[in-house]
Amino acid sequence: MSPLFDLDGKLALVTGSSQGIGLALAEGLAAHGARIVINGRDAAKVENAVNALSAKGYQVFGAAFDVTNPEVAGHIDRIEAEIGQIDILVNNAGMQFRSPLEDFPADKWELLLKTNVSSIFYTSQAVARHMIRRGAGKIINIGSVQSELARTSIAPYTTTKGAVKNLTRGMCADWAKYGLQINGIGPGYFRTPLNQALVDNPEFSSWLEKRTPAGRWGDVGELVGAAVFLASQASSFVNGHMLYVDGGITTSL
Repeated sequence: MSPLFDLDGKLALVTGSSQGIGLALAEGLAAHGARIVINGRDAAKVENAVNALSAKGYQVFGAAFDVTNPEVAGHIDRIEAEIGQIDILVNNAGMQFRSPLEDFPADKWELLLKTNVSSIFYTSQAVARHMIRRGAGKIINIGSVQSELARTSIAPYTTTKGAVKNLTRGMCADWAKYGLQINGIGPGYFRTPLNQALVDNPEFSSWLEKRTPAGRWGDVGELVGAAVFLASQASSFVNGHMLYVDGGITTSL
């Protein structure tokens, strides 16, 4: 393995990683040498994910806690004390809710903001305090093509993912001077549990395949290369950047 992409010995915390994109990213980082902390709110799902990756020979730990809680710092301190220093943080936890904007429920609006934006702020702040003291660290925030684009029935989700893009820039502006690299990945449309309703909708799938220059849905494994790049020495002078992995959907009308 090229030393540029070698993550041997690094500890990566991946939030929302008991399934879907988060689990794929966790496994991809592990395959490049990282030790992994699987996170999610559901302890049983976290344990299942830990067991699945451990069975493949990876060094994996579980940490079931809610990253939307402002008191997340206590969990981060516990990981640092009991497992090791967090070298890589992947802020992947997120959710979606679809509704016409004029009827969008206020409680779902607040839940989207808390899950998709506040969780990144709380977790990154807690981890960055340790990284700043060490003078090094990688933070990867998972945005979306909706960090750039809008689509009917998901305006609040689009709002949160636009915020992720600018929060990534703000983190870079504040923390790059301490030796941290903070970047984002903007996935296009991937086959995940979050998108299952769309995957199962023939009309939407047909529209998406025509709308995307690559002509298809993405496979979650295709996000791994971007994550490894941003987590490794290969991206040592990349900061505040959102890397879109989207089959070209953000490039064409």
